[in-house]
Amino acid sequence: MTKNVPAPAPRPLRAALVALGGSLAIAACGGGGNDGPVFPIIPPAPAPAPAPQPSPLGTLDGSAPLVIGHRGLPGLFPEETQKAYEAAADAGADSLETDLHLTKDCVLVARHNPWLSDNTNVFEVAKTNATVAARKRTVPGVLVDVKYPAIPENGPAQYLSDLTDPNDPKSVLKSLVVDGEPHFGPDKTGDWSITDFTMAELKQWLGGTTYDAADQRPTELNGKLPILSFQEVIDIAKAKSKSTGRTLTVYPETKNPIWNNAQAIANGCGVAGSHPLEDALLKIMNANDLNRKDAPIFVQSFEPESLKYLRSAGLKARAVQLVDGNDIDLKTGAMIYVTKDVYTFVDGRPYSWTLAGNPKWFGEMLTPAGLAEIKTYADGVGPWKPQVMAHTIVPYKDKGTLADVNTIKPTALIADAHKAGLFVHSYTFRNEAKYLAGIYKGDPVAEYLAYFRAGIDGVFSDFANTAFAARQTYLKETGR
Repeated sequence: MTKNVPAPAPRPLRAALVALGGSLAIAACGGGGNDGPVFPIIPPAPAPAPAPQPSPLGTLDGSAPLVIGHRGLPGLFPEETQKAYEAAADAGADSLETDLHLTKDCVLVARHNPWLSDNTNVFEVAKTNATVAARKRTVPGVLVDVKYPAIPENGPAQYLSDLTDPNDPKSVLKSLVVDGEPHFGPDKTGDWSITDFTMAELKQWLGGTTYDAADQRPTELNGKLPILSFQEVIDIAKAKSKSTGRTLTVYPETKNPIWNNAQAIANGCGVAGSHPLEDALLKIMNANDLNRKDAPIFVQSFEPESLKYLRSAGLKARAVQLVDGNDIDLKTGAMIYVTKDVYTFVDGRPYSWTLAGNPKWFGEMLTPAGLAEIKTYADGVGPWKPQVMAHTIVPYKDKGTLADVNTIKPTALIADAHKAGLFVHSYTFRNEAKYLAGIYKGDPVAEYLAYFRAGIDGVFSDFANTAFAARQTYLKETGR
């Protein structure tokens, strides 16, 4: 048998084969005969190495944490005004947060506090407007005994009420006592209630101002931007969603609902025992196609009874149980709820618990059992920042302050809430140094990154621009 010897390869190809180390296979070409030249078959180039996969995010649904424009962008503009909300949307906020009260004519209005000297120019307006001046509330509240055991561990034995005449439900329109706390303007003689003005009057006479860190934030627009109705906030979100191509949510809070409902009933917005505040919210949600599970809205409240009523009355959208506290034990990182003053009733426990004689604290909501209860009527929980991240001074020094905090560590809250199927949106992130723990060295981005890395689902921020930039940094470090 004659051996078939392949013809020598041309010199350039032979050189290439040598250079490749003889790794190419030699095979016959043609119709199956053994005579004729053979040519190398070059295999396909190896597939490129797969790109590194982004590391998973710690949020409940694995998506990027939300930037919630807390009252718009109040770090730069008067809070809860059109300018503040539009600026928040332009800065990258996913949601526009607002507080809701009912006006004298039963309209939902976007204002943080119902006492007006804090976040409007009412005190200055009253100097030249006799009608406004005459509406200041100056009648003192009355003390009422608590129904639970009056022991120091439960806080003060009495709280203030605006029901100065138990036989007259309309007497609540005379004092300005909100959830056990009396309010006085700069002259300490009383204050103005938002429920004493119609929506038109609020727009005609008053303008919004800065509130938190008012001595450090821009003030040139104070009093020059009108107060908004909730419908106007919804309209801003819709317009910005259209112009930016992003779906912005609104994030309304039923603020001081027990007080608001008593005021509204006295103003003729509902009958005794009704819930005018929540009913007005449901009505406007239905009118704007916002009452569905996937609607661009989150409904929040510190008052569990408000959210439970909303569910019973037909709320289908996402709801968030807010959770408060009074202070931090900087030695242990534990929350402090009880105080010796009115803040026990304001921030220590839901006001409905005080009225019902329930001495438990907000912290009860953050236990696994409390979170399971929240899951029966809400989709998420909104805790104060130190309830999410324990703040401590190590080694501890007596009379230390937030500026001395040098250790932070996630509590069990995010993990426990996620296990219960609840997302976690924490409040309130601000840029000013006085609001930052010492460990962050005055850098607000460092604070955001700590919470993002811990798996927070969303942050309420007074500076949506800073929150957005911090989130971009976080997403980049996770490979996105």
